[in-house]
Amino acid sequence: MARPRMAERHRRSAAIAVLVGFAAALLGLLPETAAAASATETAAPPAKIQGRVLLIGVPGLRWGDIRRTTAPNLWNLTGQAAVGSLSVKTVAGHTCPIDGWLTVSAGQRSQLRHGGCGLPPAPSGTAVPGFAGLRQDNAHNKYGSKLGLLGDAVHRAGGCTMAIGPGAAVGAADGTGRVDGYTPSVDKTPADAWSRCALTVVDVDDVVRAYINAGVDVNGHQVHVTDKGRATAVSAADAQIGKILRAAPAGTTVLLAGLSDNTSTGRLHVAMATGPGYGPRYLTANSTRTSGLVTLTDVTSTVLHTLGAKQPTDAIGSPWRLDGRKSASVGRVVRALTDRDTHARVYDRLVFPFYLVLIAVQIGLYAFATVALRRKGHGLLATTKALALAAGALPVASFLANVYPWWRSGHPALTLTLLVLLGVAVVTAAALAGPWRRSVTGPGAVVAGATALFLTLDVVTGNHLQNCSVLGYTPVVAGRFYGFGNTTWALWITGVIIATGALAGRLIAGRGDRRLLPLVLVVAAGLAALVVDGAPMWGADFGGIIATIPGFAAFAFMLTGRRVRPTRVIAVLAAGAVLVLGVSFLDSLRANPTHIGEFWNNLVSGDAGTVLFRKFRGMIGTLSHWQLTVIIVAGIGFLFFALLRPLAWRAAALQMAYERAPALRATFFAVLVTAVVGMLVNDSGAAIPAMAFTVAVPLALAASVRALELGGPEQPPRPEPSEEPSAQQA
Repeated sequence: MARPRMAERHRRSAAIAVLVGFAAALLGLLPETAAAASATETAAPPAKIQGRVLLIGVPGLRWGDIRRTTAPNLWNLTGQAAVGSLSVKTVAGHTCPIDGWLTVSAGQRSQLRHGGCGLPPAPSGTAVPGFAGLRQDNAHNKYGSKLGLLGDAVHRAGGCTMAIGPGAAVGAADGTGRVDGYTPSVDKTPADAWSRCALTVVDVDDVVRAYINAGVDVNGHQVHVTDKGRATAVSAADAQIGKILRAAPAGTTVLLAGLSDNTSTGRLHVAMATGPGYGPRYLTANSTRTSGLVTLTDVTSTVLHTLGAKQPTDAIGSPWRLDGRKSASVGRVVRALTDRDTHARVYDRLVFPFYLVLIAVQIGLYAFATVALRRKGHGLLATTKALALAAGALPVASFLANVYPWWRSGHPALTLTLLVLLGVAVVTAAALAGPWRRSVTGPGAVVAGATALFLTLDVVTGNHLQNCSVLGYTPVVAGRFYGFGNTTWALWITGVIIATGALAGRLIAGRGDRRLLPLVLVVAAGLAALVVDGAPMWGADFGGIIATIPGFAAFAFMLTGRRVRPTRVIAVLAAGAVLVLGVSFLDSLRANPTHIGEFWNNLVSGDAGTVLFRKFRGMIGTLSHWQLTVIIVAGIGFLFFALLRPLAWRAAALQMAYERAPALRATFFAVLVTAVVGMLVNDSGAAIPAMAFTVAVPLALAASVRALELGGPEQPPRPEPSEEPSAQQA
């Protein structure tokens, strides 16, 4: 009995060592320790106002508006300021002017729920009309916004607020809906008012007013504003900004934000900052971790940080800061930031058609394969396999297309199509070209490996492939700015699992070892996936960590022939919960935690339930997206009614593949578990299994076709020479 107990102790010690090592690795990635964070917090003195901030809100202003001839003040300011694109996403699909000002007020996404998309109301004295109702409405939106947060924080730090223009009063008002000083326009502001308060907010609404004055047609659509009309409005705003800059006291930090859209289409807008600590560099913030990109909720945080006032926990933004990269000439800066808006705008136009193409490719492949698999013909099989590999390569090819600036083309849709087809051809050719083509799982492993490899490289080098890729994310929607998006993660983890399964199958087939080496490979791949996905500077993906653990646990159980018993499931879930909460806690100790660390903070503050409910509601909402439903239903239907039913060969194609590739069943089961758990714990919901199926089902088809070509299960591996029977035994 001593040896089994000793072996059990060794196994437990090894498991503990692995977990400790993983936690240590993650801790090594985090720049702060608990002691440092605690010391910083306890040593911080009460916040007092330091300096002066002038916030200029110019709803609707975009980088394409800034030209030397029509906007000379803005042009000159661009050469002196730190600059970036501003994502103004709030609650709805586009941001109205009052939504932008309400978001500044709350430091959280807010909106006017009733009353259309007009301009903010003019104050009565120093009070914003209807502010109590606005405050109540937003307190019950899905973000729980608290209007008046900015004004209250400035007051607590001993400062006052001066508002110039109706929108400015909405943004600077405290919880009672009042500002300390108010004038209706720049022209009516006395000279001493500019230095009266620590925070002065100005509303320059000429650009967006041009659209409101144009009105809507009988169908409720915005009447077109000509380029000349828009340029005239920008010139009027520029003249106002020139007066404001000349009136600002020396040493004032000036923040300029184009804090709303002016049509029903979301766009990127202007962000500038001058004054102490800012210079001709690109802006960034911890909310985006992207050079030249900041968000609307960052405006509130930047104001408070500049004033030295404490930022309340209900404000979610991060202060604007320099990213260290010097901006180029004014013309090049304007072109570069305009190009980012163009990329996002073209992406928005093409993303839905691409999903339709993706659905058509999946359904077309399944229909062709259903017919081809029921006819005995090696030519049809070869064609089916090539098409399946090409369909599996389509997602990664859509990301690789971003290597070339296709959105600048005169025909971006055509250019994107050609780039995607080129990527599909290269990946498919690689899958069919090498010695791995003879294996059941080899060609699929190349496609899956390419998906995992390129997306890993992207996430550790700055997310250039995901940003505004047709299967990635966009700063206009502002669901995510860095790390793995949910749909990208689904594609990536599917690629990781399938590539790992193919390698594990080779170990089993080559060595006859069905336990140790394949298990070590799966565990190592799972831990590597957790590090890449969970590291704050890489994947920063909370839901992905949760889903990866049970997926790889199921992979290991099936690969070693162990039953998935309730006790083992509970043990895995408990270990996963400890690991996930541990990572969340470690990330919360950082000066600027990701949403992984924010979950721990929400858990401690008691707000975790609200966050979880919001994600659950988002997950349920995805079930109504018919595009995702079609992909899921088509994939599952094809698996059950084509690959798992007997064919003309008197065997189910997928079953034949399982017999020839001993790790394949465990591989696809792990993909299914990961996708289902990922759907349940992420607000992207059904998008996760839908994206996983776009890779997994075509590669399952490719493996099945190869098994049919080979015609039956592989022979079991020959025994080692030491295990061969002797002549006498024979």
